[in-house]
Amino acid sequence: MVLLLGAVLIFGALFLVFSAIGGLSAERTGVSRSLAVLQAMTDAPDELTKDLDKPFGERVLEPLYQRFQAMGQRITGADQVERIRARLDKAGNPAGWSVERVATGKVLGVICGLVFGVLFAMMLDKPLMISALLVAGLAYGGWNAPTIFLYNTAAKRDEVMRKEIADSVDLLTISVEAGLGFDAALQQVARNTTGPLAMEFARVLQEMQIGRGRSEALRALGDRTNIPEIRGFVSAMVQADSFGIPIGQVLRVQSREMRTKRRQRAEEKAAQVPVKIMVPVVLFILPCLFIIVIGPTVPNMMAMFG
Repeated sequence: MVLLLGAVLIFGALFLVFSAIGGLSAERTGVSRSLAVLQAMTDAPDELTKDLDKPFGERVLEPLYQRFQAMGQRITGADQVERIRARLDKAGNPAGWSVERVATGKVLGVICGLVFGVLFAMMLDKPLMISALLVAGLAYGGWNAPTIFLYNTAAKRDEVMRKEIADSVDLLTISVEAGLGFDAALQQVARNTTGPLAMEFARVLQEMQIGRGRSEALRALGDRTNIPEIRGFVSAMVQADSFGIPIGQVLRVQSREMRTKRRQRAEEKAAQVPVKIMVPVVLFILPCLFIIVIGPTVPNMMAMFG
């Protein structure tokens, strides 16, 4: 028994010794491999390490944005693409905005709406139905946020163009009566004026230069705006071009009508002022007057009736 126990102890000691030696060699091998990898990365050429040297935006944010863009393109159908392009044209094609960016903005808006909706629902601690309606409402608002932005931009742009159209038509009339052709008169207006209407006239000239007909270019101008005056002007110019009516006479009539409409619009807004001013007068001004006039007599009345 003593010999057997001694043999077992000897074999156990030898096993522990060899295991320790093997563990140390494995550890040294792992450390050496790590050092070799670091040395290889340090000595690697620039072509292999340029992906690791890119900033965080190019490595992470740009691929994520491309995924959102692909998702927005899949969600947005062909009819929606045409609608978005029409909204962009009416908004004047803002810098940096495209159909793909609008679709991507819709997807990001839905995701942000869902995230903020869940956070607000957790903070408010309302019932499940109210929380679900809140989340759905914020997600729907995020989906429509780019569309609302384009609509507001187009509305402001149309208001500016509505103010500029009368002066631009006057300049067109003067240029045509001075002996210039309609195309040259449009070029004079686009060159000597600023604003969205001058940009639209410049676009009409560019479309005519690339081979588009004058009538088609003018009709496209009418489609890119929601202003009745510009659409009427476009219709009159197209008819005058089709029937051979003198352009100067048509422009003079259009200028007179636009001046009349501008005066009527100003009179209409002036007539709306008394109605609109009633709300602040009743809610804010009259209570202050009552306090100033009746306030000092309130203590005497209370003492008298008391």
